[in-house]
Amino acid sequence: MNSEVQCLSPYLKEKDNPQTEFNLKNLVLTTLNLFFAGTETVSSTLRYGFLLLMKHPEVGAKVQEEIDQVIGQHRFPKAEDRMQMPYTDAVIHEIQRITDIVPMGVPHTVTRDTHFRGYILPKGTDIFPLIGSALRDPKYFSKPEIFEPKHFLDEQGRFKKNEAFVPFASGKRVCLGEAMARMELFLYFTAILQSFSLQSLVPTSEIDITPKMSGFGNVPPSYKLCIVAR
Repeated sequence: MNSEVQCLSPYLKEKDNPQTEFNLKNLVLTTLNLFFAGTETVSSTLRYGFLLLMKHPEVGAKVQEEIDQVIGQHRFPKAEDRMQMPYTDAVIHEIQRITDIVPMGVPHTVTRDTHFRGYILPKGTDIFPLIGSALRDPKYFSKPEIFEPKHFLDEQGRFKKNEAFVPFASGKRVCLGEAMARMELFLYFTAILQSFSLQSLVPTSEIDITPKMSGFGNVPPSYKLCIVAR
């Protein structure tokens, strides 16, 4: 069975069921949402990430050192390389944590009457998970307001997970594009730093990472940079 038939399989099986969610319209819209939503969030994270690396050039230098050791200069990065690059992985996680691109999270709806911390949320209530509160929780991050890749490294320099790292939300309704976004961020990030160094046009002390706009999303500020071939 080819990939196109596999993709359409649920739709073909239930096309005569008027109650099914597996219809062509939903299939197309879900696919478009995955790509368009992912394009904006990944590009914003990368723009913020490059700004943070210019403000912390020692971090960028250490990432490039790991890239040279694991990947080198003679091939493109692969998704599998991430397992051998704990520092780079930690930096990407910390960029996502500190930038908090979608602080309010994507709204969800309660499917049944729910008791939560002494309150009753009636069925049908829209809720916003406030992801940002978890990403900056001092119980889980020792320096929540500071860009610190060590938040995701153990004492031996190995990558460590943190249950408060929830930029894609959590549970059954976690972002459908999480795996794709993780892969894209790693590949774009490492491919660019493999070939180029990022230099700020202003002193690092003058680099401001304050969002240009903050609401449903945190929009990275506009800036200029110099890209130098390695």
